[in-house]
Amino acid sequence: MIKNRNKPRSELFSHRIIAWQQQHGRHGLPWQGADVYRVWLSEIMLQQTQVVTVIPYYLRFVARFPTIAALATDSEEAVLAHWSGLGYYSRARNLHRTAQLIMQRHEGKFPQHFEDILALPGIGRSTAAAISAFAFHERRAILDGNVKRLLARYHAIEGYTGEKKIETQLWQQAEALLPKRDVAVYTQGLMDLGALVCTRSKPQCPICPLQADCMAHQNGLVAQLPTPRPRKVLPERHSTFLLLLNGPDILLEKRPGSGIWGGLWCPPQVDSQFLGEVENVSAYCLQRFGTETIHTLALPTFTHTFTHFKLHITTLLLQVINKPTHIQEPGMMWLDADDALQAAIPTPVRKLLREIQAGRRLM
Repeated sequence: MIKNRNKPRSELFSHRIIAWQQQHGRHGLPWQGADVYRVWLSEIMLQQTQVVTVIPYYLRFVARFPTIAALATDSEEAVLAHWSGLGYYSRARNLHRTAQLIMQRHEGKFPQHFEDILALPGIGRSTAAAISAFAFHERRAILDGNVKRLLARYHAIEGYTGEKKIETQLWQQAEALLPKRDVAVYTQGLMDLGALVCTRSKPQCPICPLQADCMAHQNGLVAQLPTPRPRKVLPERHSTFLLLLNGPDILLEKRPGSGIWGGLWCPPQVDSQFLGEVENVSAYCLQRFGTETIHTLALPTFTHTFTHFKLHITTLLLQVINKPTHIQEPGMMWLDADDALQAAIPTPVRKLLREIQAGRRLM
């Protein structure tokens, strides 16, 4: 049973957050105090990704694309290559598309009005609010995963935070707790407190500035809140990579713009069941790619987990004796393995190529 108590004043809550952030929060992050382009970029990169992972990608990205104009005028291929390994590639495609829209509709200047920001591709309510708070010091509430967890515990709100009813309740609390000033420091404080102290596992309640008023702490519910996502068995799929090698060169195929790994380069893929029906893999490769194979090695199957399903991938390592001058199918190219690692390839392919280069998997 949860104890009844009066809610603390929002001024006290925000004051504690701001004071804690100024003394213990994260400072010196490369996008802090930067222009709106870098704030926007960091917020997109930080969706579903931790700060420590984002920083090196962010630095490489802004070195290649220092302005909105530079991002808009470069190719999607270059953008995906600099995003490669960060995952959730629709974020990169939306960044590129948004930069182009800003050049076309906003004279190259990132819009300042919240509604205009919210209308841009890949920007939801919380991301738009964070951009508004950090870049324009506008009084807007955020509700990312860390803040959901913090508020669910602070108010002892039970129920899965991804459920519409619970999310609406959390938004109401986030709006009610907004301070009248220092909104950028407050917003950073919420993010930092959720990431560093009010963590998913092993939260550090003794050093939390909100401990005295936290209803989950008072009622022994910290470990139970927020309510976990209802368990769901992920569907499983199977596919096969055809990794064709000719000396140092590898055959890659560009994925369709939509779907998994959209717009990235991968070894040609075939449905595992279909490949089992092909009498001779060599004949298949000769017919489709114009190559003759002299050696085939099946590598151990590995699993890559997406948000909504698991993909079991079997790789056939195929040594070929000829590399056609003209590729028969569009969207394919032969690349030196070193160049392939610099291209826009997904993480499982990058790992596979590095292992082959290191000699851990040999013909």
